[in-house]
Amino acid sequence: MKIAVCGKGGVGKTFFAGSLAGEFVLAGHPVIAIDADSSPNLALTLGLSAEQAKAIVPVAENEELVRLKTGTNYSGVFRLSFTVDDIISRYAVPTPSGASLLVMGTVKAMGSGCACPAHSVVRALMRHLVVERDEVVILDMEAGIEHLGRGTAEHVEILLVVTDANLKSLETAANICRLAQESGIRTIGLVSNRIADDRQEAAVRLFAEQHNLNVIAQLPFDPLVADAGMTGEPLDRSASSAIKAIGELAKKLRGLA
Repeated sequence: MKIAVCGKGGVGKTFFAGSLAGEFVLAGHPVIAIDADSSPNLALTLGLSAEQAKAIVPVAENEELVRLKTGTNYSGVFRLSFTVDDIISRYAVPTPSGASLLVMGTVKAMGSGCACPAHSVVRALMRHLVVERDEVVILDMEAGIEHLGRGTAEHVEILLVVTDANLKSLETAANICRLAQESGIRTIGLVSNRIADDRQEAAVRLFAEQHNLNVIAQLPFDPLVADAGMTGEPLDRSASSAIKAIGELAKKLRGLA
């Protein structure tokens, strides 16, 4: 199963993606979590320390790796065809959550004109992970799907767009869903996050109805999550209402596979 997670910055997208990865691990699935955000911090949600997270070199910034994959004997010329399967075994980082983590670094959108070696490696690796691997792959992405690229987006089975009740977040979510529908992703759903009361729930539901969007899950505001975010202390998953809701969503997603 290949799941992409998008959403406007600040809506809790990375917490959700990392927690979802953990729920699939607990259900017995091998999981590769991909941090494809330009400000990567998925490592912290997966249980790595700040020091361990800082030590990870993103694929796009790994000059030795990029040179080995794309280098030629000719200045200004690089290979367009190369294998990437070994990158996973060599560079995927095991995490306390049980998921393996790959940090991609900044990924240019298809059609943006970037043909540099680093982004060629990242695009090839993204496609390999989504199209050719058997593990559950969860991609923590920016507020859009363009950087999945042609030949990759249609192989993502599920797109989950995280939003809160803020109108700007909802508008961003609607735009992402529209792009996803055009790309051919089969299952697209809104995940409303940090819903504190009936008024916020009603606001999300009304917006979804007006824009023909499917609310696939609702995550309650959870003070334990907020506290863990402030202190950096591990979250007590067994006591978290948000984690419980994410676990229920994971069961629903497994039923769609």
